[in-house]
Amino acid sequence: MVGVLFVCMGNICRSPLGEGVFRHLALEAGLKEGRGHDFYCSSAGTAGYHVGNPPDQRSQSIARTAGIDISNQRSQKVTINDFNDFDYIVAMDINNTKDLRAICPEHHLHKITLLLDYSHNQNPKEVSDPYYGGDYGFKLCLDLIQEASEGLLTRVLADHFPNSKSTT
Repeated sequence: MVGVLFVCMGNICRSPLGEGVFRHLALEAGLKEGRGHDFYCSSAGTAGYHVGNPPDQRSQSIARTAGIDISNQRSQKVTINDFNDFDYIVAMDINNTKDLRAICPEHHLHKITLLLDYSHNQNPKEVSDPYYGGDYGFKLCLDLIQEASEGLLTRVLADHFPNSKSTT
C-alpha cells in the first residue's frame, strides 16, 4: 500500500487537482483505493488559510472538464504525522518544498519532491499558483498536473507494483 500527498500553499487550487487527477489515473490503472488496499492519496496546504473549505470553484470547474470531481475534498494543513503516513509528499512549487523541508523530520526528507520532477517536460519546473489569475492559469495548472501525475503513477507502479500490467 502506498500513500501520496499533494501539497500547495492553501490547499484549494493546485493540490486538490493533484489529488483528484492522481486518484483518477490510479483507479484507471486498476489500483484499488483506501487504506488496506493498493493506494491512498490526499492533499494539504503548508498554510492553514482555508482549512475546512472545498476547492476553489475554478479548480472544481477545470477538473470537471477532465471528468474528475473534487468537490468533496476539504482543505487541510500539512501535519507532522503526514511525513510518517505518506510515502510520496509531492509539492507544487519550490516555496512549498522549502516549507515542507523546514518542518520535516530529517529521516523523511527523501519523500519530498516537486510534482513536475515526474514530468517528461523540463519547463516549467513548478506548477504556478493560478489563484490570482484567470481561467487560463487553471487550465495550464490542470495540464501540467495531468502530465506529471502520469509520470508519478509510472514511478509508483514501478516502485510498489512491479508485476502490474497497468500502464499510463
